Amino acid sequence: MARPVEAQSAESADATEAPEAPFAWRRTWVDDRPALYGVAGSDGMPVVFLHGWALGSRSYRRSIDRLVAQGCHVYAPALPGFGGTPDLPRRQFSFAGYADWVDGFLDAVGIDEKVLLMGHSFGGGVAIKVAHRSPNRVRTLVLINSVGGSTWQSGSTLKSISERPLWDWGLHFPSDIWPLAQATKVLPVILEDGLPNLLRNPAAFWKVGTLARNADLTRELEDLKTRSLPVVVVWGARDGVVPRSAFDAMCAALGSEGEVIDGSHSWLLADPDQFGEVMTNHVEVAKLARRLESETGRWSGNHPVFRFLRR
Repeated sequence: MARPVEAQSAESADATEAPEAPFAWRRTWVDDRPALYGVAGSDGMPVVFLHGWALGSRSYRRSIDRLVAQGCHVYAPALPGFGGTPDLPRRQFSFAGYADWVDGFLDAVGIDEKVLLMGHSFGGGVAIKVAHRSPNRVRTLVLINSVGGSTWQSGSTLKSISERPLWDWGLHFPSDIWPLAQATKVLPVILEDGLPNLLRNPAAFWKVGTLARNADLTRELEDLKTRSLPVVVVWGARDGVVPRSAFDAMCAALGSEGEVIDGSHSWLLADPDQFGEVMTNHVEVAKLARRLESETGRWSGNHPVFRFLRR
């Protein structure tokens, strides 16, 4: 059963609001092709944040500020097809291809230690594949309203996620910016990245959307469970884009309860303070693991201390 996470009160949110962190846009090369990325925080534990479909790092600036305030050094690449980073070559267009691109990106920016890897929506699917294909890269995996679950519920019947029709996905997208109070927060942020991405590379919208819609990464999650990699799954209770059945399938594959918060698919854009609050414990556990690994040369995500702290 998923563990609910209580939303912050307005008083609490005001008390924990993080100042805007300096955010630099940089360009590097991955597989001899240009790649754009944002970086915030001058030192601290390395965190790699992978954005959702059609979005980019600009959309998550306020959420990234909360991570920097917790002592993180955040890298936020524009995944291929978005934000000015060229598409993957056709033969590499898959979750595995995206994961290998992220692996190359980590080399390009000089990250030579394990990272706290976070992914939202489509970026969560990429993050799962990165952790699976490059286990020595990831210290902790955080999946936020992530694609990758195997099922979709039609009425009372559970079906494969690949059977979910495109019109049903589109039908639920408006719930991401409703009610009106949320729309005023989420819609401008989404348009800041989404509209330029659409105009710059409309083909990527369709291709990546199709890849995300058919994502079933439960085998990879089951394998991560056997490796005892710490994996956190967070889902918004009003998310109609990634259905509850897909979230439950991911949790079942991991043997994890997961965390349910009060929010839609893009709750972290609407309420970055709540995002910071939800992430606090997971960031602290990862920082403790990093310190102990540095001191002892060993790390086991299955250690009783970390099982207790992750509860």
